Amino acid sequence: MTATACSLAAAFLLTLLGTPLIRKIALHVRAVDRPDGRKVHQREMPRLGGLAICLAFWAVVLATREMSTEMYGILGGGFLICLVGVWDDLRGVSPRTKLLFQVAAAVLAIAMGVRVDFMTHPLGGVIILQYLSYPVTILWIVGITNAVNLIDGLDGLAAGVSAIAAVTLGTVSVLEGFVEAGVLAFILAASVLGFLWHNFYPARIFMGDTGSLFLGFNLATLAILGLTKSATVISLFLPVIILGIPIIDTLLAIVRRYSNGKPIFSPDKEHLHHRLMALGYTQRRAVVTIYGISIMLGVSAVLMAMLSTAQGMFLLVLTTVGVFMGVDRLGILNKTSLEKSEKDGKPARHLAK
Repeated sequence: MTATACSLAAAFLLTLLGTPLIRKIALHVRAVDRPDGRKVHQREMPRLGGLAICLAFWAVVLATREMSTEMYGILGGGFLICLVGVWDDLRGVSPRTKLLFQVAAAVLAIAMGVRVDFMTHPLGGVIILQYLSYPVTILWIVGITNAVNLIDGLDGLAAGVSAIAAVTLGTVSVLEGFVEAGVLAFILAASVLGFLWHNFYPARIFMGDTGSLFLGFNLATLAILGLTKSATVISLFLPVIILGIPIIDTLLAIVRRYSNGKPIFSPDKEHLHHRLMALGYTQRRAVVTIYGISIMLGVSAVLMAMLSTAQGMFLLVLTTVGVFMGVDRLGILNKTSLEKSEKDGKPARHLAK
């Protein structure tokens, strides 16, 4: 068994065995998610499960990987994210406070060298960002951190989508020659899969903001290390394809709320998982369907990294068209599907985020 395989096994087992202990702690300190009219679960659920993912990831990385400046930035920023996540799961934190911690974590990562220094121009060459590197990197990290948090609406959804994204990110990073970033992504995926054993429907514990924010932050920073350092044209689009589900869902939510005259940060019941359940999908089927879409996007990203530039761009166009066709079919930008479901006597079962 290679050293990397041992690291992955250790991350998986640490989370698998550590999550029940975190569950007991969460119940003891009353870090629970209580049912109400807008939530799917019908009983109190412990919601501190993301802490098991954080601890397993840190333990394996510190024990097995050679530390670098960038690594300290990822671990330090992740600690700030985990801190505000635990605080929120225990006592509740205002959106402004969470945003301040997210920006602070992003700034720490940037200070340690985790930043987008250039962008590949689609017509050739690269665009050196210089001072624009800082706001671009902050927007990317904060945006992906919140995007993953927004899709945490059904049992196993955010964990499974994040695991698929991490595996894809790791694979593409290795193909692009950034092996260390790839290994870190695989360790993150193994940690999430250990937790998913306890979180898939019917869940025994939720990851809470501790988990969803931590996963979003790490996926964002590892994408910077593994995917934005290549000067190939297709590398500009790979992070967006790999993290397609949370990005698309968040962008559509912003457009939808703005067009409906609602505050952008107000919760609604029309995310992708809400739509699927409004169409009559069970929790399990809705989650598995979104897993399937995530895997399709992941396979597309891997193929794009392996193909020539022209072939990769053609596949990118096909993937983009397929996504928009799916969005239109589900009616995510309008209320048609939801209203039809309610008229048929099938009210949407949802967890507004």
